[in-house]
Amino acid sequence: MLPQKQAEEAIVSSYNETEHESTMEGKEDHSKFDVKSFLWHGGSVYDAWFSCASNQVAQVLLTLPYSFSQLGMLSGIIFQVFYGLVGSWTAYLISVLYVEYRTRKEKENVNFKNHVIQWFEVLEGLLGPYWKALGLAFNCTFLLFGSVIQLIGCASNIYYINDHLDKRTWTYIFGACCATTVFIPSFHNYRIWSFLGLGMTTYTAWYMTVASLVHGQVEGVTHSAPTKMVLYFTGATNILYTFGGHAVTVEIMHAMWKPQKFKSIYLLATLYVFTLTLPSAATVYWAFGDQLLNHSNAFSLLPKNAWRDAAVVLMLIHQFITFGFACTPLYFVWEKVIGMHDTKSICLRALARLPVVIPIWFLAIIFPFFGPINSAVGALLVSFTVYIIPSLAHMVTYRTASARKNAAEKPPFFLPSWTAMYIINIFIVVWVLIVGFGFGGWASVTNFVEQVDTFGLFAKCYQCPKAPVAAAAPKPQHH
Repeated sequence: MLPQKQAEEAIVSSYNETEHESTMEGKEDHSKFDVKSFLWHGGSVYDAWFSCASNQVAQVLLTLPYSFSQLGMLSGIIFQVFYGLVGSWTAYLISVLYVEYRTRKEKENVNFKNHVIQWFEVLEGLLGPYWKALGLAFNCTFLLFGSVIQLIGCASNIYYINDHLDKRTWTYIFGACCATTVFIPSFHNYRIWSFLGLGMTTYTAWYMTVASLVHGQVEGVTHSAPTKMVLYFTGATNILYTFGGHAVTVEIMHAMWKPQKFKSIYLLATLYVFTLTLPSAATVYWAFGDQLLNHSNAFSLLPKNAWRDAAVVLMLIHQFITFGFACTPLYFVWEKVIGMHDTKSICLRALARLPVVIPIWFLAIIFPFFGPINSAVGALLVSFTVYIIPSLAHMVTYRTASARKNAAEKPPFFLPSWTAMYIINIFIVVWVLIVGFGFGGWASVTNFVEQVDTFGLFAKCYQCPKAPVAAAAPKPQHH
Protein backbone atom coordinates (compact mmCIF):
# COMPACT_ATOMS: atom_id res chain seq x y z
CA MET A 1 0.00 0.00 0.00
CA LEU A 2 2.98 2.34 0.53
CA PRO A 3 3.71 3.03 -3.18
CA GLN A 4 0.02 3.70 -3.83
CA LYS A 5 -0.19 6.14 -0.90
CA GLN A 6 2.98 7.92 -2.05
CA ALA A 7 1.55 8.18 -5.56
CA GLU A 8 -1.62 9.81 -4.32
CA GLU A 9 0.31 12.22 -2.12
CA ALA A 10 2.62 13.20 -4.99
CA ILE A 11 -0.22 13.90 -7.41
CA VAL A 12 -2.38 15.68 -4.83
CA SER A 13 0.49 17.92 -3.72
CA SER A 14 1.16 18.88 -7.33
CA TYR A 15 -2.47 19.87 -7.85
CA ASN A 16 -2.62 21.66 -4.52
CA GLU A 17 0.20 23.94 -5.71
CA THR A 18 -1.67 24.73 -8.90
CA GLU A 19 -4.90 25.38 -7.03
CA HIS A 20 -3.09 27.63 -4.55
CA GLU A 21 -1.74 29.74 -7.42
CA SER A 22 -5.19 29.97 -9.00
CA THR A 23 -6.73 31.01 -5.68
CA MET A 24 -4.14 33.75 -5.15
CA GLU A 25 -4.86 35.11 -8.63
CA GLY A 26 -8.58 35.20 -7.93
CA LYS A 27 -8.49 37.00 -4.56
CA GLU A 28 -8.67 40.45 -6.16
CA ASP A 29 -12.22 39.85 -7.38
CA HIS A 30 -13.73 37.09 -5.29
CA SER A 31 -17.29 37.29 -6.61
CA LYS A 32 -16.14 37.20 -10.21
CA PHE A 33 -13.88 34.27 -9.45
CA ASP A 34 -16.76 32.28 -7.92
CA VAL A 35 -19.02 32.66 -10.96
CA LYS A 36 -16.18 31.94 -13.36
CA SER A 37 -15.11 28.92 -11.31
CA PHE A 38 -18.65 27.54 -11.19
CA LEU A 39 -19.24 27.79 -14.94
CA TRP A 40 -15.76 27.43 -16.41
CA HIS A 41 -13.22 25.70 -14.13
CA GLY A 42 -14.12 22.09 -13.38
CA GLY A 43 -11.88 19.45 -11.88
CA SER A 44 -13.99 17.54 -9.36
CA VAL A 45 -15.08 13.91 -9.41
CA TYR A 46 -18.54 15.09 -10.49
CA ASP A 47 -17.08 17.06 -13.40
CA ALA A 48 -15.24 13.94 -14.56
CA TRP A 49 -18.41 11.85 -14.28
CA PHE A 50 -20.43 14.37 -16.30
CA SER A 51 -17.64 14.54 -18.90
CA CYS A 52 -17.50 10.75 -19.27
CA ALA A 53 -21.26 10.23 -19.37
CA SER A 54 -21.85 13.19 -21.70
CA ASN A 55 -19.04 12.19 -24.06
CA GLN A 56 -20.03 8.51 -24.21
CA VAL A 57 -23.34 8.96 -26.05
CA ALA A 58 -24.04 11.64 -28.60
CA GLN A 59 -25.20 10.96 -32.17
CA VAL A 60 -24.63 7.22 -31.64
CA LEU A 61 -27.79 7.20 -29.52
CA LEU A 62 -29.73 7.74 -32.76
CA THR A 63 -28.02 4.82 -34.55
CA LEU A 64 -28.46 2.15 -31.85
CA PRO A 65 -32.01 1.24 -33.02
CA TYR A 66 -30.44 0.71 -36.46
CA SER A 67 -27.94 -1.65 -34.83
CA PHE A 68 -30.78 -3.52 -33.12
CA SER A 69 -32.42 -4.04 -36.52
CA GLN A 70 -29.17 -5.70 -37.64
CA LEU A 71 -28.56 -7.73 -34.48
CA GLY A 72 -32.02 -8.51 -33.14
CA MET A 73 -33.38 -7.53 -29.73
CA LEU A 74 -31.58 -10.11 -27.57
CA SER A 75 -28.14 -9.73 -29.20
CA GLY A 76 -28.48 -5.94 -29.12
CA ILE A 77 -29.06 -5.91 -25.36
CA ILE A 78 -26.31 -8.46 -24.65
CA PHE A 79 -23.72 -6.62 -26.74
CA GLN A 80 -24.56 -3.31 -25.07
CA VAL A 81 -24.05 -4.71 -21.57
CA PHE A 82 -20.94 -6.67 -22.59
CA TYR A 83 -19.13 -3.83 -24.36
CA GLY A 84 -20.20 -1.37 -21.67
CA LEU A 85 -18.47 -3.48 -19.00
CA VAL A 86 -15.42 -4.19 -21.18
CA GLY A 87 -15.12 -0.49 -21.98
CA SER A 88 -15.27 0.37 -18.27
CA TRP A 89 -12.49 -2.13 -17.56
CA THR A 90 -10.14 -0.74 -20.21
CA ALA A 91 -10.89 2.82 -19.04
CA TYR A 92 -9.82 1.64 -15.58
CA LEU A 93 -6.58 0.27 -17.07
CA ILE A 94 -5.88 3.61 -18.76
CA SER A 95 -6.41 5.41 -15.44
CA VAL A 96 -3.98 3.02 -13.70
CA LEU A 97 -1.31 3.60 -16.34
CA TYR A 98 -1.82 7.38 -16.11
CA VAL A 99 -1.28 7.33 -12.33
CA GLU A 100 1.79 5.12 -12.78
CA TYR A 101 3.30 7.50 -15.35
CA ARG A 102 2.39 10.60 -13.36
CA THR A 103 3.87 9.14 -10.16
CA ARG A 104 7.19 8.28 -11.82
CA LYS A 105 7.46 11.74 -13.37
CA GLU A 106 6.56 13.50 -10.12
CA LYS A 107 9.41 11.62 -8.40
CA GLU A 108 11.72 13.00 -11.11
CA ASN A 109 10.46 16.53 -10.23
CA VAL A 110 8.80 16.99 -13.63
CA ASN A 111 6.37 19.94 -13.58
CA PHE A 112 3.20 19.62 -15.63
CA LYS A 113 2.01 23.18 -15.20
CA ASN A 114 0.67 24.46 -18.55
CA HIS A 115 1.13 20.96 -20.00
CA VAL A 116 -1.70 18.48 -20.56
CA ILE A 117 -0.61 14.83 -20.34
CA GLN A 118 -1.94 12.71 -23.20
CA TRP A 119 -2.27 8.96 -23.78
CA PHE A 120 0.64 8.69 -26.22
CA GLU A 121 2.91 10.41 -23.66
CA VAL A 122 1.89 7.88 -21.02
CA LEU A 123 2.76 5.05 -23.43
CA GLU A 124 6.12 6.63 -24.26
CA GLY A 125 7.00 7.22 -20.61
CA LEU A 126 6.15 3.66 -19.57
CA LEU A 127 6.98 1.61 -22.66
CA GLY A 128 9.11 3.60 -25.10
CA PRO A 129 8.90 5.42 -28.46
CA TYR A 130 7.37 2.57 -30.50
CA TRP A 131 4.37 2.43 -28.19
CA LYS A 132 4.11 6.22 -28.41
CA ALA A 133 3.95 6.02 -32.21
CA LEU A 134 1.32 3.27 -32.03
CA GLY A 135 -0.83 5.15 -29.53
CA LEU A 136 -0.48 8.45 -31.35
CA ALA A 137 -1.44 6.98 -34.73
CA PHE A 138 -4.55 5.14 -33.54
CA ASN A 139 -5.71 7.75 -31.05
CA CYS A 140 -5.40 10.72 -33.39
CA THR A 141 -7.03 8.89 -36.30
CA PHE A 142 -9.91 7.76 -34.09
CA LEU A 143 -10.46 11.24 -32.67
CA LEU A 144 -10.26 12.71 -36.16
CA PHE A 145 -13.02 10.42 -37.45
CA GLY A 146 -14.91 10.78 -34.17
CA SER A 147 -15.09 14.51 -34.91
CA VAL A 148 -16.10 13.76 -38.49
CA ILE A 149 -18.97 11.59 -37.23
CA GLN A 150 -20.27 14.39 -34.98
CA LEU A 151 -20.26 16.78 -37.93
CA ILE A 152 -22.10 14.26 -40.14
CA GLY A 153 -24.60 13.75 -37.31
CA CYS A 154 -25.29 17.50 -37.11
CA ALA A 155 -26.15 17.68 -40.80
CA SER A 156 -28.25 14.50 -40.62
CA ASN A 157 -30.28 15.75 -37.66
CA ILE A 158 -30.99 19.33 -38.74
CA TYR A 159 -32.33 18.02 -42.06
CA TYR A 160 -35.33 16.56 -40.21
CA ILE A 161 -36.29 20.06 -39.05
CA ASN A 162 -35.38 22.00 -42.18
CA ASP A 163 -35.11 20.06 -45.43
CA HIS A 164 -34.93 23.16 -47.64
CA LEU A 165 -31.15 22.67 -47.62
CA ASP A 166 -29.52 19.33 -48.40
CA LYS A 167 -27.31 17.56 -45.86
CA ARG A 168 -24.07 18.53 -47.60
CA THR A 169 -24.93 22.23 -47.32
CA TRP A 170 -25.76 21.76 -43.65
CA THR A 171 -22.33 20.11 -43.21
CA TYR A 172 -20.68 23.27 -44.57
CA ILE A 173 -22.65 25.39 -42.09
CA PHE A 174 -22.05 23.23 -39.03
CA GLY A 175 -18.38 22.82 -39.91
CA ALA A 176 -18.02 26.56 -39.49
CA CYS A 177 -20.01 26.49 -36.22
CA CYS A 178 -17.95 23.63 -34.74
CA ALA A 179 -14.73 25.46 -35.61
CA THR A 180 -15.49 27.81 -32.71
CA THR A 181 -14.42 25.02 -30.29
CA VAL A 182 -10.84 26.21 -30.91
CA PHE A 183 -11.52 28.88 -28.26
CA ILE A 184 -12.13 26.34 -25.44
CA PRO A 185 -8.68 25.91 -23.79
CA SER A 186 -8.97 22.46 -22.14
CA PHE A 187 -11.26 19.94 -20.44
CA HIS A 188 -11.23 22.09 -17.30
CA ASN A 189 -13.47 24.47 -19.22
CA TYR A 190 -16.20 22.01 -20.18
CA ARG A 191 -17.89 22.05 -16.75
CA ILE A 192 -21.21 23.67 -17.71
CA TRP A 193 -21.17 22.10 -21.19
CA SER A 194 -20.81 18.56 -19.84
CA PHE A 195 -23.70 19.12 -17.46
CA LEU A 196 -25.94 20.54 -20.18
CA GLY A 197 -24.85 17.90 -22.69
CA LEU A 198 -25.89 15.03 -20.45
CA GLY A 199 -29.25 16.66 -19.84
CA MET A 200 -29.76 16.94 -23.60
CA THR A 201 -29.00 13.27 -24.31
CA THR A 202 -31.19 12.23 -21.37
CA TYR A 203 -34.13 14.15 -22.84
CA THR A 204 -33.51 12.73 -26.32
CA ALA A 205 -33.22 9.12 -25.11
CA TRP A 206 -36.44 9.28 -23.10
CA TYR A 207 -38.22 11.15 -25.89
CA MET A 208 -37.32 8.28 -28.25
CA THR A 209 -38.58 5.75 -25.71
CA VAL A 210 -41.89 7.47 -24.94
CA ALA A 211 -42.56 8.52 -28.55
CA SER A 212 -42.08 4.93 -29.76
CA LEU A 213 -44.41 3.55 -27.08
CA VAL A 214 -47.08 6.18 -27.82
CA HIS A 215 -46.73 5.64 -31.57
CA GLY A 216 -47.02 1.89 -31.21
CA GLN A 217 -45.94 -0.70 -33.74
CA VAL A 218 -46.29 0.19 -37.40
CA GLU A 219 -48.70 -1.90 -39.41
CA GLY A 220 -47.16 -5.20 -40.47
CA VAL A 221 -44.02 -4.65 -38.42
CA THR A 222 -41.41 -7.41 -38.70
CA HIS A 223 -38.37 -8.17 -36.55
CA SER A 224 -36.41 -10.56 -38.73
CA ALA A 225 -32.85 -9.87 -37.43
CA PRO A 226 -30.41 -11.43 -37.44
CA THR A 227 -30.56 -12.44 -41.09
CA LYS A 228 -27.11 -11.70 -42.56
CA MET A 229 -23.68 -12.10 -40.97
CA VAL A 230 -22.51 -8.83 -42.55
CA LEU A 231 -25.32 -6.89 -40.91
CA TYR A 232 -24.91 -8.73 -37.60
CA PHE A 233 -21.26 -7.83 -37.13
CA THR A 234 -21.82 -4.32 -38.49
CA GLY A 235 -24.35 -3.76 -35.71
CA ALA A 236 -22.04 -5.29 -33.11
CA THR A 237 -19.16 -2.99 -34.04
CA ASN A 238 -21.41 0.08 -33.81
CA ILE A 239 -22.07 -0.91 -30.18
CA LEU A 240 -18.33 -1.49 -29.69
CA TYR A 241 -17.89 2.08 -30.94
CA THR A 242 -20.63 3.33 -28.58
CA PHE A 243 -18.79 2.24 -25.44
CA GLY A 244 -15.34 3.10 -26.77
CA GLY A 245 -15.55 6.80 -26.05
CA HIS A 246 -12.62 6.79 -23.62
CA ALA A 247 -9.99 7.95 -26.10
CA VAL A 248 -10.05 11.17 -24.07
CA THR A 249 -9.78 9.46 -20.66
CA VAL A 250 -6.26 10.73 -19.94
CA GLU A 251 -7.18 14.32 -20.78
CA ILE A 252 -10.26 14.15 -18.54
CA MET A 253 -8.15 12.67 -15.71
CA HIS A 254 -5.52 15.35 -16.11
CA ALA A 255 -8.23 18.00 -15.74
CA MET A 256 -9.15 16.56 -12.33
CA TRP A 257 -7.82 18.03 -9.10
CA LYS A 258 -7.37 14.49 -7.74
CA PRO A 259 -6.98 12.19 -10.79
CA GLN A 260 -6.37 9.08 -8.66
CA LYS A 261 -10.12 9.17 -7.84
CA PHE A 262 -11.04 8.49 -11.47
CA LYS A 263 -10.83 4.68 -11.19
CA SER A 264 -14.55 3.88 -10.90
CA ILE A 265 -15.96 7.00 -12.59
CA TYR A 266 -16.20 5.52 -16.07
CA LEU A 267 -18.11 2.47 -14.80
CA LEU A 268 -20.58 4.71 -12.94
CA ALA A 269 -20.99 6.81 -16.09
CA THR A 270 -21.62 3.66 -18.15
CA LEU A 271 -24.28 2.42 -15.74
CA TYR A 272 -26.14 5.70 -16.20
CA VAL A 273 -25.70 5.52 -19.98
CA PHE A 274 -27.37 2.08 -19.93
CA THR A 275 -30.55 3.79 -18.67
CA LEU A 276 -30.50 5.88 -21.86
CA THR A 277 -29.35 3.47 -24.56
CA LEU A 278 -31.17 0.26 -23.66
CA PRO A 279 -34.77 1.56 -23.36
CA SER A 280 -34.52 3.91 -26.36
CA ALA A 281 -32.95 1.39 -28.76
CA ALA A 282 -35.27 -1.44 -27.70
CA THR A 283 -38.51 0.55 -27.95
CA VAL A 284 -37.70 2.17 -31.31
CA TYR A 285 -36.82 -1.24 -32.73
CA TRP A 286 -40.01 -2.71 -31.23
CA ALA A 287 -42.09 -0.01 -32.91
CA PHE A 288 -40.49 0.12 -36.37
CA GLY A 289 -38.69 -3.20 -36.76
CA ASP A 290 -37.01 -3.86 -40.11
CA GLN A 291 -37.79 -0.37 -41.43
CA LEU A 292 -34.74 0.75 -39.45
CA LEU A 293 -32.45 -1.17 -41.83
CA ASN A 294 -32.91 1.68 -44.32
CA HIS A 295 -33.10 4.46 -41.71
CA SER A 296 -29.88 4.68 -39.72
CA ASN A 297 -31.09 7.84 -37.96
CA ALA A 298 -34.03 7.13 -35.63
CA PHE A 299 -35.36 10.69 -36.08
CA SER A 300 -36.30 9.83 -39.66
CA LEU A 301 -39.05 7.44 -38.49
CA LEU A 302 -40.35 9.18 -35.37
CA PRO A 303 -43.41 11.39 -35.92
CA LYS A 304 -42.65 15.03 -36.68
CA ASN A 305 -43.87 17.27 -33.85
CA ALA A 306 -42.57 19.84 -31.36
CA TRP A 307 -41.18 17.12 -29.06
CA ARG A 308 -39.10 15.65 -31.87
CA ASP A 309 -37.91 19.08 -33.02
CA ALA A 310 -36.80 19.85 -29.44
CA ALA A 311 -34.86 16.58 -29.34
CA VAL A 312 -33.20 17.43 -32.67
CA VAL A 313 -32.14 20.89 -31.46
CA LEU A 314 -30.80 19.52 -28.17
CA MET A 315 -28.85 16.81 -29.97
CA LEU A 316 -27.37 19.42 -32.30
CA ILE A 317 -26.08 21.41 -29.34
CA HIS A 318 -24.75 18.25 -27.71
CA GLN A 319 -22.98 17.19 -30.88
CA PHE A 320 -21.28 20.57 -30.95
CA ILE A 321 -20.06 19.86 -27.38
CA THR A 322 -18.94 16.33 -28.29
CA PHE A 323 -17.13 17.67 -31.35
CA GLY A 324 -15.14 19.82 -28.93
CA PHE A 325 -14.47 16.81 -26.70
CA ALA A 326 -13.10 14.78 -29.61
CA CYS A 327 -11.15 17.66 -31.13
CA THR A 328 -9.52 19.05 -28.00
CA PRO A 329 -6.90 16.26 -27.73
CA LEU A 330 -6.12 16.81 -31.42
CA TYR A 331 -5.68 20.50 -30.71
CA PHE A 332 -3.21 19.61 -27.93
CA VAL A 333 -1.19 17.34 -30.22
CA TRP A 334 -1.06 19.99 -32.94
CA GLU A 335 -0.03 22.68 -30.44
CA LYS A 336 2.83 20.48 -29.22
CA VAL A 337 3.94 19.82 -32.81
CA ILE A 338 4.15 23.52 -33.69
CA GLY A 339 5.41 24.63 -30.27
CA MET A 340 2.31 26.57 -29.19
CA HIS A 341 1.14 24.36 -26.30
CA ASP A 342 2.60 26.58 -23.56
CA THR A 343 1.16 29.79 -25.04
CA LYS A 344 -1.19 31.50 -22.58
CA SER A 345 -3.05 33.62 -25.14
CA ILE A 346 -6.38 31.97 -25.97
CA CYS A 347 -6.65 33.86 -29.27
CA LEU A 348 -3.20 32.77 -30.47
CA ARG A 349 -3.91 29.15 -29.55
CA ALA A 350 -7.30 29.31 -31.29
CA LEU A 351 -5.66 30.62 -34.47
CA ALA A 352 -3.03 27.87 -34.31
CA ARG A 353 -5.74 25.20 -33.89
CA LEU A 354 -7.80 26.10 -36.97
CA PRO A 355 -5.84 23.84 -39.40
CA VAL A 356 -7.07 20.81 -37.41
CA VAL A 357 -10.71 21.55 -38.27
CA ILE A 358 -10.21 21.75 -42.05
CA PRO A 359 -9.52 18.03 -42.76
CA ILE A 360 -12.42 17.07 -40.46
CA TRP A 361 -14.75 19.31 -42.45
CA PHE A 362 -13.49 17.85 -45.73
CA LEU A 363 -13.84 14.19 -44.63
CA ALA A 364 -17.40 14.79 -43.41
CA ILE A 365 -18.30 16.02 -46.90
CA ILE A 366 -16.62 13.03 -48.61
CA PHE A 367 -18.12 10.31 -46.37
CA PRO A 368 -21.59 11.46 -45.21
CA PHE A 369 -22.68 7.91 -44.34
CA PHE A 370 -24.36 8.41 -40.97
CA GLY A 371 -24.47 5.02 -39.22
CA PRO A 372 -22.19 2.82 -41.39
CA ILE A 373 -19.19 5.08 -40.72
CA ASN A 374 -19.64 4.47 -36.97
CA SER A 375 -19.21 0.73 -37.44
CA ALA A 376 -16.16 1.13 -39.70
CA VAL A 377 -14.46 3.45 -37.20
CA GLY A 378 -15.41 1.10 -34.36
CA ALA A 379 -13.89 -1.97 -36.00
CA LEU A 380 -10.73 -0.45 -37.47
CA LEU A 381 -9.83 2.20 -34.89
CA VAL A 382 -11.76 1.89 -31.61
CA SER A 383 -10.94 -1.82 -31.32
CA PHE A 384 -7.23 -0.97 -31.03
CA THR A 385 -7.35 2.51 -29.48
CA VAL A 386 -9.48 1.81 -26.43
CA TYR A 387 -9.59 -1.98 -26.07
CA ILE A 388 -6.50 -3.78 -27.38
CA ILE A 389 -3.70 -1.24 -26.80
CA PRO A 390 -4.62 -0.40 -23.15
CA SER A 391 -4.90 -4.12 -22.29
CA LEU A 392 -1.55 -4.94 -23.89
CA ALA A 393 0.13 -1.86 -22.39
CA HIS A 394 -1.03 -2.81 -18.89
CA MET A 395 0.32 -6.35 -19.27
CA VAL A 396 3.69 -5.21 -20.62
CA THR A 397 4.09 -2.44 -18.02
CA TYR A 398 3.64 -4.88 -15.12
CA ARG A 399 5.28 -7.92 -16.69
CA THR A 400 8.11 -8.05 -14.10
CA ALA A 401 7.81 -8.89 -10.41
CA SER A 402 9.52 -5.65 -9.40
CA ALA A 403 7.08 -3.56 -11.50
CA ARG A 404 4.14 -5.29 -9.84
CA LYS A 405 5.66 -4.87 -6.37
CA ASN A 406 6.29 -1.13 -6.85
CA ALA A 407 3.07 -0.43 -8.77
CA ALA A 408 1.45 2.89 -7.91
CA GLU A 409 -1.95 1.18 -8.22
CA LYS A 410 -2.49 -2.37 -6.99
CA PRO A 411 -5.19 -4.68 -8.42
CA PRO A 412 -8.73 -3.60 -7.49
CA PHE A 413 -10.37 -4.92 -4.31
CA PHE A 414 -12.87 -7.02 -6.30
CA LEU A 415 -10.05 -8.72 -8.24
CA PRO A 416 -7.02 -8.78 -5.93
CA SER A 417 -4.86 -10.91 -8.20
CA TRP A 418 -2.43 -9.99 -10.96
CA THR A 419 -3.07 -13.37 -12.61
CA ALA A 420 -6.81 -12.68 -12.83
CA MET A 421 -6.12 -9.24 -14.32
CA TYR A 422 -3.89 -10.81 -16.96
CA ILE A 423 -6.57 -13.39 -17.81
CA ILE A 424 -9.17 -10.65 -18.32
CA ASN A 425 -6.76 -8.56 -20.41
CA ILE A 426 -5.84 -11.51 -22.63
CA PHE A 427 -9.53 -12.36 -23.13
CA ILE A 428 -10.28 -8.75 -24.18
CA VAL A 429 -7.35 -8.66 -26.63
CA VAL A 430 -8.32 -11.97 -28.25
CA TRP A 431 -12.06 -11.23 -28.35
CA VAL A 432 -11.76 -7.73 -29.79
CA LEU A 433 -9.06 -8.78 -32.25
CA ILE A 434 -11.17 -11.64 -33.64
CA VAL A 435 -14.76 -10.41 -33.21
CA GLY A 436 -14.30 -6.63 -33.23
CA PHE A 437 -11.47 -6.10 -35.69
CA GLY A 438 -11.69 -9.36 -37.66
CA PHE A 439 -15.38 -10.10 -38.26
CA GLY A 440 -16.42 -6.54 -37.45
CA GLY A 441 -13.86 -5.05 -39.81
CA TRP A 442 -14.92 -7.32 -42.64
CA ALA A 443 -18.62 -6.62 -42.11
CA SER A 444 -18.39 -2.86 -41.57
CA VAL A 445 -16.02 -2.26 -44.50
CA THR A 446 -18.26 -4.37 -46.76
CA ASN A 447 -21.29 -2.35 -45.67
CA PHE A 448 -19.36 0.91 -46.05
CA VAL A 449 -18.31 0.04 -49.60
CA GLU A 450 -21.96 -0.74 -50.42
CA GLN A 451 -22.92 2.77 -49.26
CA VAL A 452 -20.21 4.28 -51.49
CA ASP A 453 -21.43 2.21 -54.46
CA THR A 454 -25.06 3.18 -53.81
CA PHE A 455 -24.74 6.87 -52.94
CA GLY A 456 -21.22 7.77 -54.13
CA LEU A 457 -18.58 9.91 -52.45
CA PHE A 458 -19.59 13.53 -51.73
CA ALA A 459 -23.23 12.36 -51.58
CA LYS A 460 -25.40 15.45 -51.60
CA CYS A 461 -28.13 14.08 -49.34
CA TYR A 462 -27.46 10.62 -47.84
CA GLN A 463 -30.65 8.56 -47.23
CA CYS A 464 -32.89 11.52 -48.00
CA PRO A 465 -36.38 10.62 -49.23
CA LYS A 466 -36.64 10.91 -52.98
CA ALA A 467 -38.78 13.73 -54.29
CA PRO A 468 -42.10 12.43 -55.55
CA VAL A 469 -42.37 12.29 -59.32
CA ALA A 470 -45.15 14.53 -60.58
CA ALA A 471 -48.02 12.52 -62.00
CA ALA A 472 -48.62 12.91 -65.71
CA ALA A 473 -51.58 15.11 -66.58
CA PRO A 474 -54.60 13.06 -67.69
CA LYS A 475 -55.37 13.19 -71.40
CA PRO A 476 -58.45 15.21 -72.21
CA GLN A 477 -61.38 13.06 -73.16
CA HIS A 478 -63.16 13.84 -76.43
CA HIS A 479 -66.83 13.29 -76.53
